[in-house]
Amino acid sequence: MLKRIKNLLFGSVAGGAIIIATFSVLSRLVGLLRDRLLTGTFGAGQVLDAYYAAFRLPDLIFNTLVLGALSSAFTPVFLEIWHKDKEQGWRVANSVLNILFVAIFVLTIIFFALAPLLVNLFVPGFSLEMKLLTTKLTRIMLLSILFFTLSNMVSSVLSSFRRFLAYSLAPILYNLGIIFGVVVLTKILGPIGLAWGVVFGSLLHLLIQLPSVFKTGYHWENTFSVKNPAVKKIGLLMLPRCFGLAISQFNLIVTTIIASGLLAGTVAIYNLAFNLISVPINIFGTSLAISVFPVFSQTLINGEEGSFIHHFSKTVRRILYLIIPTTAIFMLLRIQLVRLILGTGKFDWKDTILTSQALLFFAVSLFAQSLIPVLARAFYAKQDTFTPVKAATVGLVINIVGSLILGPKMGVAGLALAFSISSIINFLILFLILKLHLGQLDEKRVFNSTIKIVFISLIMAAAIQTIKNLVGLSVNMHTFTGVLIQFLSAAFGGGIFYLVLSLLFRCQEIELIKKYLVRVFNR
Repeated sequence: MLKRIKNLLFGSVAGGAIIIATFSVLSRLVGLLRDRLLTGTFGAGQVLDAYYAAFRLPDLIFNTLVLGALSSAFTPVFLEIWHKDKEQGWRVANSVLNILFVAIFVLTIIFFALAPLLVNLFVPGFSLEMKLLTTKLTRIMLLSILFFTLSNMVSSVLSSFRRFLAYSLAPILYNLGIIFGVVVLTKILGPIGLAWGVVFGSLLHLLIQLPSVFKTGYHWENTFSVKNPAVKKIGLLMLPRCFGLAISQFNLIVTTIIASGLLAGTVAIYNLAFNLISVPINIFGTSLAISVFPVFSQTLINGEEGSFIHHFSKTVRRILYLIIPTTAIFMLLRIQLVRLILGTGKFDWKDTILTSQALLFFAVSLFAQSLIPVLARAFYAKQDTFTPVKAATVGLVINIVGSLILGPKMGVAGLALAFSISSIINFLILFLILKLHLGQLDEKRVFNSTIKIVFISLIMAAAIQTIKNLVGLSVNMHTFTGVLIQFLSAAFGGGIFYLVLSLLFRCQEIELIKKYLVRVFNR
């Protein structure tokens, strides 16, 4: 029986998504603990402003060249080669790894030297003291991208074989490394300990995945097959994706530039609210997108376009079924969420209000942010990495214009609203272009499901608001316990309403979940 359950979990899209989502929940819980420790220790002030700003330069290098760009280009090509010739597949993997690592190593040295100049450009509104602290943190954090380059190459191999366990554990270890930095290293080194915690976490991110990748048959070789057609193809596919990710990073840099000139703590609050809204995106959207990506690739390799559309439609409906009610919970219980997760130590009530306002406007585009990873991977599976770049470019322009207009007027909430508007437009562009390419995306079924989900989510929202008000009158809302009771009562009560209504209205998504669970328990 255990073997059959293992086959269900490791041999299907839903099983892969369950593994990724389960550990994504754990990772996000650890990440929320990380943020609570950060806010409790430093508050939403200058130290956290410098800490989050220090990520801009390492993220610009790593996220642009490796994260996302590598996996999106690597998986379809690697699987195609590996199924024909395993040794050739490993040779391609090693060549890509070695070339990338050397490139990142050289860039790390260059940007280490240029860090003071670049930090000055990224945070012009910071004081001289804050710029110096940001520069120190940045230089140390640059070391982390060397470990992350190796780690994400390993992740790409594991996800290609749909081995998601170690892959999913890695972010948990990364967050534990940062927590070690907050709890232990800052006591010894001061704020600099935060950066060393990031480096330690990146090392753990790599080490946890090594045993699993070796079990696939992988072994490292000192090979640089630059002229290999498959390596060239991966490089060519990465280029537009790199450009798209560079746009995304530039987006964050522009937001940081604008935020650095607003109230102290704006950079920190923007990042803290973004981290909170990223929890459901990663649990529901990204986990399903990662799990279904190899299936997308394989169906198109086999020429099974109908199967591709089937999996795409089912994945989109599953995400919407989970993310729309989650949006209602985040909007209605945003203050409770922020206070419970971040409201400790030096994180005061003013910080709570500002963060909850940003969270509200981020939640407006929660559906779009959750579906963009699936849409993007649909294009990557078609070995089209350029179309998502075009959509991201439009989104960048809209976000910059929106931030420049709304930021000075609304503060951090305006920056969040500008991001949401750009995300929704990015989503619409990707969806319409994919439909144009394929002719149809089973959109009628998606639309009908969405209408039903929105309707029962509105009923759920009314239940949440009613329970929240009633419980609020019965408990002391000035205490952690009172806020916790109110949040759990409203969220749990609303969730029960949603599930019951899903069964009454015979939502297809709840039927899929029921069938899957029945299969698991029967076997």
